[in-house]
Amino acid sequence: MSLAQTDWRDLTAIRQQLRALGANAKHEHRVLRLWSQAQPQDSGKRRLENFMPTALREALPHLSAQLAGLTRLRSEHPGEDGSARLLVELGDGQTVESVLLPRGGLCVSSQVGCAVGCVFCMTGQSGLLRQVGSAEIVAQVALARTLRPVNKVVFMGMGEPAHNLDNVLAAIQLLGTAGNIGHKNLVLSTVGDPRVFERLHALGPGEVKPALALSLHTTRPELRQQLLPRAPRISPEELVEAGEAWARATGYPIQYQWTLLDGINDTEAEIDGIVRLLAGKYAIMNMIPYNTVDGLDYRRPSWERAAHIARSLHRRGVLTKLRQSAGQDVDGGCGQLRARALAYDEGQGVPVRVIRRAAVPLDR
Repeated sequence: MSLAQTDWRDLTAIRQQLRALGANAKHEHRVLRLWSQAQPQDSGKRRLENFMPTALREALPHLSAQLAGLTRLRSEHPGEDGSARLLVELGDGQTVESVLLPRGGLCVSSQVGCAVGCVFCMTGQSGLLRQVGSAEIVAQVALARTLRPVNKVVFMGMGEPAHNLDNVLAAIQLLGTAGNIGHKNLVLSTVGDPRVFERLHALGPGEVKPALALSLHTTRPELRQQLLPRAPRISPEELVEAGEAWARATGYPIQYQWTLLDGINDTEAEIDGIVRLLAGKYAIMNMIPYNTVDGLDYRRPSWERAAHIARSLHRRGVLTKLRQSAGQDVDGGCGQLRARALAYDEGQGVPVRVIRRAAVPLDR
């Protein structure tokens, strides 16, 4: 395989290219370690001519340029909470979003768009445009590390990781080794696809086993189907059962995600349902008041209501954290930066696909 033929978006292809240039396992690890940790390839005290094969050493400038070209920071939007939402342009001009979180966290995207179509999410409004390659996922981390240290990566950005599982797991394996991210600090978020649990349980003893975040949002199967119209038909009970099995296998508690929607899933009946599902489980409930999205009619409940829900759950045995979605003050809910950029490009005569729609009527 020549350098010109390499699919730089794919980690397997990059590894194959390194081997074709004479790299052994140590050389390969060094190149990937320095790239994923945003360090130049000539870092370190060892002289490259005494360590690397000539062909690989001579190819390093081209390799570095290709890896650097996987992502480009198109815009940065700092929030008052210490977060910063990043609009990241990929090599083909498509854009995704990453979020720098306080205390060294980073949220990355696994798809351009999303096929699940959650009715309250801007990303889902445009549908799925393409998968993000395994190297493009790692490149989001490398790019973020040029801005600040990153010691935790969560797959909660644009896209459903279960629909791009090969690339997501390949990125996780690299980030948990050469990327120097602790395994429990690699968090895979999913709406609950059985394929995720099958693949995770099939990981071998030496492989990186990530933590899980599961999008619950309601304890009512019929409401869940309306909120997440193209998610697998897995009931809340089945989702929690599968999550609990992974929590016990890894020793990492499951993070359950719950976007609070005013008048829809913030009722006393839902509080009772959460207690029924999660009391006694190895779990953390993350309550996140809805981040308003232009063009959608959903609203967040008052902070007093959200705090009441969190207190009620905590008193009844469910460890609950009430969180703010990072970057609310810059209207940076997932998908919004990309939508605004696409709308701007459309005004410049560039054809784009942006769909705005009203909220779907839901049974209350």
